[in-house]
Amino acid sequence: MSATPTPFTPAVTPADAACATAGRRPIQELPDELISQIAAGEVVERPASVVRELVDNALDAGATQITLRLLAGGVRLIGVEDDGVGIPPEELPLALRRHATSKIRSLQELESVGTMGFRGEALAAINSIAEVSVLSRRAGADGAWLLDGATGELKPVARAQGTSVEVRELFFATPARRKFLKTDATELAHCIEAVRRHALARPDVGFAIWHEGKLIEQWRAAATPAQRIADVFGDEFVAQSVAVEHQEGAVRVSGHAGVPDAARSRADQQFFYVNGRYVRDKVLAHAVRSAYEDVLHGQRQPVFVLHLAIDPARVDVNVHPTKIEVRFRDGREIHQAVRHAIENALAAPRAAAAAQAGEAADGGPLTAQPASLLRTDLPPTLAAWAQPRIPFGPERRAYGTGDMAALWPQAAPAEPAAAQAPQNFAAERMPDQAAPWQGAPALPGAASRPQPVAAADEDWPLGRALAQLQGIYILAENRQGLVIVDMHAAHERIVYERLKAQLEGASLQSQPLLIPATFAATPEEVATAEACAEVLPTLGLEISPFSPRTLAVRAVPAPLADGDPVELARSVLAELAQHPASTVVQRAQHELLATMACHGAVRANRRLTLDEMNGLLRQMEATERSDQCNHGRPTWRQLSVRELDTLFLRGR
Repeated sequence: MSATPTPFTPAVTPADAACATAGRRPIQELPDELISQIAAGEVVERPASVVRELVDNALDAGATQITLRLLAGGVRLIGVEDDGVGIPPEELPLALRRHATSKIRSLQELESVGTMGFRGEALAAINSIAEVSVLSRRAGADGAWLLDGATGELKPVARAQGTSVEVRELFFATPARRKFLKTDATELAHCIEAVRRHALARPDVGFAIWHEGKLIEQWRAAATPAQRIADVFGDEFVAQSVAVEHQEGAVRVSGHAGVPDAARSRADQQFFYVNGRYVRDKVLAHAVRSAYEDVLHGQRQPVFVLHLAIDPARVDVNVHPTKIEVRFRDGREIHQAVRHAIENALAAPRAAAAAQAGEAADGGPLTAQPASLLRTDLPPTLAAWAQPRIPFGPERRAYGTGDMAALWPQAAPAEPAAAQAPQNFAAERMPDQAAPWQGAPALPGAASRPQPVAAADEDWPLGRALAQLQGIYILAENRQGLVIVDMHAAHERIVYERLKAQLEGASLQSQPLLIPATFAATPEEVATAEACAEVLPTLGLEISPFSPRTLAVRAVPAPLADGDPVELARSVLAELAQHPASTVVQRAQHELLATMACHGAVRANRRLTLDEMNGLLRQMEATERSDQCNHGRPTWRQLSVRELDTLFLRGR
């Protein structure tokens, strides 16, 4: 017969008894173990949090190879091995004490910290909720030493240079926290993601992940960041992105930004690093979204891996226990640098790059073209010859085997041009700039016939126009195959970019209001208006306090004078309250220009001549962001000869 367990009753001190009558508990200093467990609640959320902290320490130790070993998704075991400088045996016990670190010594070093870790509390917090052991060997030491985190016992063991940290039975000391963990597969995925973030930041370091004794991920040291991105996400990510390299003042932005076509429904491939540290920051997220504003369709999310290099003294990383958030001294400077970096990288039309990639994939520029189409030594009449259409109308008679010559009549003269006035794309080009398509002389009698891609046209990424389909699409031929262009969307982007250039070249004029528009403002709006008094005039706005709880809008941007001044002011103030820069005015202006461009672009069912189609193609090749329309939809698509052969089962 088992005895009934006696319930635990905490000891009552005289101070507790005295305060019980007063209805309160006395103030007491917490024990060190409880302090560490509270700190662990901030630092350690799940096994991935431990992985992040341990890998941070390995990188700070100068490791070139880091191996992660897991059991049960990291709940039963997390082991991180590195080949860094190691820890002397006399310093091993200090490594598990709270606020003990080798990273900083003074406030000055804290304000300009350049290491991944610096708080000196991660290992102590982890040791309070799990079984921790540290094994390390310094370079040139006779052997390694193993520290038991529970007992503090040191004993000599064998190991090469570097450090190994093992964390077993996570949250065994706090069972309630363990109940909040997800399945092993989910926790494993978070651990892999934590290492992936480090791997993208440090291509010079090799990473390997083992789970239950099986190698599940491995990224060898890469020569370039682009190679590491390809190793982590695949070659398609690099192929569907543009390189970013931008210097603006003391801020440098580099990396890869995905093209609009590579956007995803979720923001799960967005990686931003500040001085090598993965961060999530509202200023950076807003800058990126602003750069993609008029090239993304709907709520699609861009993909990118971007690195921001800045003086460590100009960024505060000591604002969050997990060091995943930062605060910039000059957020406006950072916002503009990131936005300009991505905008410049996305501005160049991608037709030429796509053509080069297609040639490389096909094994050369001429492999997809019949040799006869590329010969330049033929007489002009032969080079311009095209097979005429076969009359399939009801009047067509049945030909016999002796009448095959009737299927190939002599080429008829070109028909007169359509009476409808053509859309003058040539007149829309910039002054003193010759139309690119005028350099190719028209062949006799070939004005209305599709023409083969001649040698003179090999540098045209979008090729030469062949025909118009359903009054909507332009069909063109380039060295890779068939190009299909949405003529309205393409011309809309061309007109839109031209209007933007004209607007950006002029200063933003303000339109004073005859009667100021007043509105009841919140304390935050009043504070923002006063704090941003120097910024608002640059946006064409004049907002001043009318009373302690009222703001008055006295001037608005001239292009937006017909809008609602109160709504515009509220939108600008709301964005300035969240971010150091506002794009509300520019966004509203661009929406107005987009409407004008939509109405001014060539419409569907508008018949174009071949010269007009070629003119549109040449303008697309010279216009920034011409791969997407103003609404983020694609303007052209490429079908290679290989893809066409697949459709028709050629070669099978």
